[in-house]
Amino acid sequence: MKKISLYLYKKACILGLPLFRGRRVEADLARLYPGERVEYVKTQYYVKKLSLTLTVLLVGLLLGLTVRWNAVRSAILEEEGAVLRGDLEAEQLWLEADDGESRRTFLVEVSPREPTEQEAAALLESFLQNITARVLNGNEDFEHITGDLALQETYEGYPLEVIWESSREDIIDGRGRVGSVEAPVALELRARAICKDLERTEVIPVTVRPKESSEEKDYLELKELLLETERENREKEVWKLPAQWKGKGLEWSLRKKDHSLLIWAAAPLVALLLYLSADRDLHGELEKKRKRLEREYPELAYRLLLYVGAGMTVRRAFLKIGGDYEKKRQQGAVEKPGCAQVLYTCRELQGGVSEGAAYEHFGRRTGSRDYIRLGTVLCQNLRRGNGALLERLREEVDRSSGENLQRVKKLGEEAGTKLLAPMALMLAVVMIVIMVPAFGTLG
Repeated sequence: MKKISLYLYKKACILGLPLFRGRRVEADLARLYPGERVEYVKTQYYVKKLSLTLTVLLVGLLLGLTVRWNAVRSAILEEEGAVLRGDLEAEQLWLEADDGESRRTFLVEVSPREPTEQEAAALLESFLQNITARVLNGNEDFEHITGDLALQETYEGYPLEVIWESSREDIIDGRGRVGSVEAPVALELRARAICKDLERTEVIPVTVRPKESSEEKDYLELKELLLETERENREKEVWKLPAQWKGKGLEWSLRKKDHSLLIWAAAPLVALLLYLSADRDLHGELEKKRKRLEREYPELAYRLLLYVGAGMTVRRAFLKIGGDYEKKRQQGAVEKPGCAQVLYTCRELQGGVSEGAAYEHFGRRTGSRDYIRLGTVLCQNLRRGNGALLERLREEVDRSSGENLQRVKKLGEEAGTKLLAPMALMLAVVMIVIMVPAFGTLG
C-alpha cells in the first residue's frame, strides 16, 4: 500500500494537483522536524496519510463485498421453491412472490419441527405477558386492526398449545383472519393457553377497522396461503412454497438484509474524514510540542545561567547541555524538545555556522516567544559583551519560573473542572444505590 501511495503522490505532484500542498502543513512539519529536508518530510507525511486513506477504502470495499456475497448466497432457495426447515431454526424470512404481473413481499415466521413432550416446559405466565407482540402481526395495536392476526396454535420459544376464540367469528375467526368491515367493530378475543395439565385464559379487547384497498386484500390472501402451507408442513424437513395462486404461477426468492451499499458509501466518507483530519492532528502534535517547550524552558534557562555563571562561555554551555542530552537519549531517556533544539544548535556550531546565526536559528525553529527572546539575548551578548548577560539570564529564569507556576495552577483548575462531571455521576450512582433499597423496604 505504501508503494501505491508513493506512486499516486508522485503522479499528483507531476500533474500539479493542489491535494498535497498546504503552507500551514509545511510550516508545521518544518517545526516538528527541524534540520530535515522539507521535501523529504513532506513526502513521508503525505504518503503515510494517503496509505491510511487507501487502507480504509480497501477494507470498506472488501467488507461490503463480503456482506453482499453472504446476502446473495443466503438468498437462494431450493429447487421448486422449497425451504429447508432444519436450517432456518425458527427465523423470520422475507419472501418475494412474482406472479408475472407484480411482485409482493412477505415477512413469514417459520417454526422449527414440533418439540417432544419431554422438551416442553410450563411458560404460561411469560407467554401471556408477551402475547401482544406475537399476535398483532404488523398491526399498530389492538385498537387499530386492519390485517390478519397471528393467532397460531404454537409460538416460537413456547412449547404450549393456544386455543383462540372470537366473540365475532364473522369478523375475526380462530385463525386470525380478519374480514372486511365498513365501520369500526369492537369485539373480544379469548386466548386459552394450555401446557400439560395447566390452563390460563386471557381476554383481549379488539377493534377492527376498514381495510384500505383491494391490493391489501390480495396481499393478505396470499399471505394466508403462505402461512397455511407452512403450518401443514411443520412435521416435514422441507417446506414447499405455493407454486400457484389464483391461476398464476409464483416465483419465490429470499430477501435478506443487505448492508453492503451502506458500507460502500461509508468507507469513502470515513477515508475522506481521516485524510482531512490528518492535517489537524499534525497541528495538534505541534501544539503539544509547543507546550512541552514552554514547560521545559525554565529548566533550560536555569542550566544555561548556572554554566555561564560558573565561567563557561555560551558556546561551551550549549555544547555541555547538548552533549549531556545526547548521552541520556542513547541510554533511553525521554525526549525533550528544548534540549533537542540545543543539540541541533550544537551541530550547527560544529558545522561552521557562526554563533550569532546559530542562536537566531535556535529561537526561530521553536516558534516560541521564550526561546526567541533567549536567542536574541545571546546574540546581543555577542555584540555588546558579556557584562549584562548574567543579569539578563537571571531575569529570564525568574520570569519563566513565575509563568510556569501560573501555568501549572491553571492546569490544576482545568483538571478540577473536568472532574465535576464524573463526580456528579458517582454521586447519582451512590444516591441510586442508597434510595432504591430504601424505597423497596417502604413498599
